[in-house]
Amino acid sequence: MGAVADGACEAGGEAIAVIPRFLAEVGTLHNGSELRLVDTLGERKKLMSDLSVGFVALPGGLGTLDELTEMVTWTQLGVHDKPLVLFDVAGSWSPLASLLDTMVANGFLRPEDRALLRFAPDPAAAIAAVVEP
Repeated sequence: MGAVADGACEAGGEAIAVIPRFLAEVGTLHNGSELRLVDTLGERKKLMSDLSVGFVALPGGLGTLDELTEMVTWTQLGVHDKPLVLFDVAGSWSPLASLLDTMVANGFLRPEDRALLRFAPDPAAAIAAVVEP
């Protein structure tokens, strides 16, 4: 997250850090970012959604999967209609794409819901998928 914030700031953009207070007390905060403190992880997701025009997920861990699945579920439920893009660095999201395809094939996921998640092979394609959904 820090490298992405660095890149945004270096390119003349802005970075907004949204973190729960309990993590701010133990973690390192990014220098140069606007900081918004919230009380819970749920509040964090809601504020990040409110601030966003779309979502680009880089490879990550369980927290990334949690945030990604919640945002796509919010799209299914009509909470927002913002684009959801997975930046597929070195095929890191390919197993998820295969899983989603299997879920469609087995009738657990509708094809139109599968299409809510787009996969981008490079940063330019990821940005384009958000800017030009």
